[in-house]
Amino acid sequence: MSANLRRIIYPGTFDPITNGHIDVVGRALQLFDEVVLAIAADSTKKPLFSIEERKALAEQALASFGAKVRVTPFNGLLIDFVRQENSRAILRGLRAISDFEFEFQMALMNRKLNDSIETLFLMPRGAYTYLSSTIIKEIGRLGGDLSSFVPKSVADALRAKYNVK
Repeated sequence: MSANLRRIIYPGTFDPITNGHIDVVGRALQLFDEVVLAIAADSTKKPLFSIEERKALAEQALASFGAKVRVTPFNGLLIDFVRQENSRAILRGLRAISDFEFEFQMALMNRKLNDSIETLFLMPRGAYTYLSSTIIKEIGRLGGDLSSFVPKSVADALRAKYNVK
């Protein structure tokens, strides 16, 4: 690995990955050489998909970016994972003002834990600002059309999980 490689860590549960997440990754690649999609394995959330399923779905969804994007699960403190990955930057997506307060508090806490690591906020394109994995799961559970919101592999996985056509 080059010492000059600019790598950013994009953490989340990604349960499941959405077109909004994919858009944020693409935007980050305009600024960084590599994005590490860090899937939280020990989240307090109760994910629908296992860590292995979330990793596989994310890898399929991000395959077009090639070696510039790596998907990996992580445990423990994000700040420790960022250091382990030889990065100095955390990427967070902001959809709406309602996301900002929580994300701002997390960024300040991460800065308190390690002030050499910065948090960058990127917004997805307007068409994705209303997307959330929670909403996607509800649409999937009710058998709605997911084609505008997630890659086909994710829509198929949701239909299979909920046993809907």
